[in-house]
Amino acid sequence: MSEEFSFSEQLNFFAPLPGGTCALTGHRVLAADFSFERLRVALRALAEGGTRTFLCGMALGFDIACAEEVLALRPQLDVRLVACIPCADQSAHYPRARREQYERILAACDERVVLHEHYCDGCMFERNRYMVDRCDRLLAYLTGTRGGTYYTVRYAQKKGKPVLFL
Repeated sequence: MSEEFSFSEQLNFFAPLPGGTCALTGHRVLAADFSFERLRVALRALAEGGTRTFLCGMALGFDIACAEEVLALRPQLDVRLVACIPCADQSAHYPRARREQYERILAACDERVVLHEHYCDGCMFERNRYMVDRCDRLLAYLTGTRGGTYYTVRYAQKKGKPVLFL
């Protein structure tokens, strides 16, 4: 959550990084005022600025919204979507329609990284660290100061990774 730069200033700051990798992190529940248009603009600006690979944790909410938008960019831009899956049974308890969406996105991914066969304590944090350790920058939808998204943003900042906040 950064008020130091406006959204457009942040996009300009992030633009030039040829061949770069961007990790995606955000809440499972999107606020009523969440802007899908702002998400589209951010992802397009990153891709047009040279980001080629997007690392997605495949959780409901922000992750899935990002995955859909990255896939929508493919006809116009050379982008890759990598599913970073904390456990192979991640979608087991998703509602049917969400599980079908998850499977459709997963099938369209350029690569899948599965960290554990089954859910285990800490696997979500491990997935988040995996993505941050392999990215050049992080796109985050963060509205609070606790939880997995907050942890991921703090981890990225400690690692010196630039963070773009929606």
